[in-house]
This record gives sequence, C-alpha cells and structure tokens, in this order.
Amino acid sequence: MAEDVMIETRGLTKKYGDKTAVDHLNLTIRKGEVFGLLGPNGAGKTTTTLMLTGLTEPTEGTALIDGKDCLRQPMEVKSIVGYMPDNVGFYGDMTGRENLRFTAALNGLEREEAEERIEGLLYRTGLTEAGDLKVRAYSRGMRQRLGVADVLVKDPKVIIMDEPTLGIDPEGMRQLLELIREMSKKEGRTILISSHQLYQVQQVCDRVGLFVDGRLMACGTVEELAEQTREGTPFLTEIQVEPGDEAFAGFLKEQEGVYSVGREGGRYIVGSDRDVGNALARTALEHGYQLVSLRPCGNDLDDIYRRYFEKAGHEDGNSSGSKIKRFISRNR
Repeated sequence: MAEDVMIETRGLTKKYGDKTAVDHLNLTIRKGEVFGLLGPNGAGKTTTTLMLTGLTEPTEGTALIDGKDCLRQPMEVKSIVGYMPDNVGFYGDMTGRENLRFTAALNGLEREEAEERIEGLLYRTGLTEAGDLKVRAYSRGMRQRLGVADVLVKDPKVIIMDEPTLGIDPEGMRQLLELIREMSKKEGRTILISSHQLYQVQQVCDRVGLFVDGRLMACGTVEELAEQTREGTPFLTEIQVEPGDEAFAGFLKEQEGVYSVGREGGRYIVGSDRDVGNALARTALEHGYQLVSLRPCGNDLDDIYRRYFEKAGHEDGNSSGSKIKRFISRNR
C-alpha cells in the first residue's frame, strides 16, 4: 500500500444470493482527500461503506484502511475510522453533550480529557448553546453537526459519511460542508462521502466515483470526468452581456467553430466543436458590450452522470435506464 493511500479496495465484491450488490470494486483514496461515492439508491454505495467499516463481510476481495485489513483486523480499523450513517442515532431524551459523553466513555476517554474534547467539538460544530438541549429538539441539520462531533470524539484518521447532506436546509448545508472542508484541508483527515446529491457533493469533493448497479463506472475530478464524457459531444458555453441584442448573436455566429447560438435576453448559449470561451469574451469587448458572465455548460455532475449512464444504459440493454432517469431528475 503506497504511503499516500489511506483507503484501498481490490476486487471487493458483495453478493446476496443471486444479486451482486458490489461488483469487484477497485478503488484508491489518498490521505487527506475528500472522495465522493455517487450513485442512485440501490447502486451499492451503502454496502461498500458497511464493508469498509467491518459491519458486513465481503463475498470476495479485500478492503484496506491505512494498510489494515477491514475483515481480518476489524478492531484496528474501527480505532481509526469514524462512521456517520445517514440517520444518526442519538438518545433523544439526553442532551447533545450527554450523548457525546456516552460516546467518549465507549471509546475509553478519561473524564477530564472527554470534557475538554466535547467542549471544543460543540464549539467547532456551532452547538455550544444547543449542547445542553435534549436532542429530540434538534433540527435535522443540528443532528448532522452533532453527528460530526460524535465521530470526532475518538479523533479518527478516516471519516465515512453516508448521505450527510440529506434533508438539511441551506444554512445547515453550508455549515456542514465547511466542517468537511476543515476536517480535510486543515486536519488532514480522509473523508469518504456516499451520496446521491450531486450538487452538494460537487462543492466539497476532491474526486468522485460514479457508481451504478454495484460497479464503479468512472473515477476522477469533476473536470476530468467532464473531459472524458465530452468526447463526441458538443461544447456548450453560456455568455451573458449587456445590452443583449440580435447583433451580438450575429457576432458570435461568426466565430470559428461555432455552429449554433441560442438567445434569451442578454444570455446566449453557444454550441461549438471546440473551446471558444476566450474568443467569445474578446468578441464582446471588441464590439463594446459589457461582459457579465462566461461559463462552460455541461460540466456539472448531473450532466456528467447523465452522459455516463446514458452510455451504461445502452450497453446494458437499458436495464439501468429507469433507475438512472429517476436519479438524474431528482438532482435537477
């Protein structure tokens, strides 16, 4: 296992009777990386996280965390891994602080050390004032942040989070994503996020893996995946200028490589057979237009996912088509 690798799976497979939930997964996640394992419900994401945490045994293959075998060395793995399930379980009639004390006791922390750590974690997660409230009064976002505090009690090297952003309001989302960034970039923790919420994951992950029917279809940065899926498809660029008029649409059409221009007010969608972003910006400035915005289209995770799985559905005889369509429609 390379020094910079924290999580590695080799041929990891899980079968339930005739159904293959995870199919020969080969995955490498580096130290300090935020990695997103993305896919629709039933894709095999949760089964993968359960195998990594030692909560279910693989049918075949191996999973290593920091060089330790998740099946053969479960206690060593559990000592360095914090797991946050999609529905974090707390005792509702206990306060947030009391729940954290319970976790600290389970992990063998001395009382003085536990109290100091809990106080710091409540502050970090924005729960200092709510720490002495009963957890049953917490919002979903507060419970998720308490979940982060809970996994940090034992100071793990690796944190595995299952659907952490599900059902959280925008402010709670912002706070949680900021916590994830901090744990990775400032503290060097490795974080694996299993999710079907593409936009939220795109904001925080260094790399993502696209998962469907138990198979890892692709892996890389969002930019790398966008480039891989663009082959054979047009470039789309959105440019917005002031004032917007038909004359500017005509200027855009004159650019080399441009074959279509759609207009809505001062917003234009330009189709081309190459990257024409710089040329479009120059055109606006040369003709006296104020450039408001310029961005490539089709580089969001939902677009990437759609292109990958349209191909996957075709190759599989459309066996996954309806599942993929439902998944993508929920993310639009």
